[in-house]
Amino acid sequence: LSELEALMERMKRLQEDKEDEEASQEEMATRFEKEKKESLLVISGGICAFPVQFHLTFDDEIVSTDVSRYIEDPGFGYKDFARRGEDHLPTFRAQDYTWENHGFSLVNRLYSDIGHLLDEKFRMVYNLTYNTMATHEDVDTTTLRRALFNYVHCMYGIRYDDYDYGEVNQLLERSLKVYIKTVTCYPERTTKRMYDSYWRQFKHSEKVHVNLLLMEARMQAELLYALRAITRHLT
Repeated sequence: LSELEALMERMKRLQEDKEDEEASQEEMATRFEKEKKESLLVISGGICAFPVQFHLTFDDEIVSTDVSRYIEDPGFGYKDFARRGEDHLPTFRAQDYTWENHGFSLVNRLYSDIGHLLDEKFRMVYNLTYNTMATHEDVDTTTLRRALFNYVHCMYGIRYDDYDYGEVNQLLERSLKVYIKTVTCYPERTTKRMYDSYWRQFKHSEKVHVNLLLMEARMQAELLYALRAITRHLT
């Protein structure tokens, strides 16, 4: 099977398995912990972080950029939320502090109407679909979009109790996980070669949508941590 056909077959099998039998809460919790630990072992693309002189390659053209001059703290960058090898990794249970029930109202209090704008942006990107997968039409991509969004949150230690993280492992291949971690955690390391290495049969518009989905998931994860801290301070 091609990469595309194999992915569609896994999506179909997941839907059938859901209809036959749902995983227990204990099983879903175990699968989340496994996926969370494995996400720490995913190595992002590139070889260095800020401050850097890095290269973006587009076809045969190489563009050299020194990004450290554009930021106040050249040493600032992403760090994993836990150290590798730790037995008990911290978990942010989304049910305890959700964007819909908590973050949205707080951010509106802090900055009038910004919550509505952010919520509209999150929803639009999450629900955006042409109902296609490469050459296939009338495809329900909900399962795949949710796996992408939830995997980003999983990397940040955020767990949804009603989601089976076994779906992430079945739908997102290793090369795609590397791409996801690089784009969301170390965007300065992203290259066209990495972009081309996953979902080769998909249209550019579909892969660009993946990028949008990843960045909105990252932004919402960061907001959840920040707004939860503000809520705790206020109470």
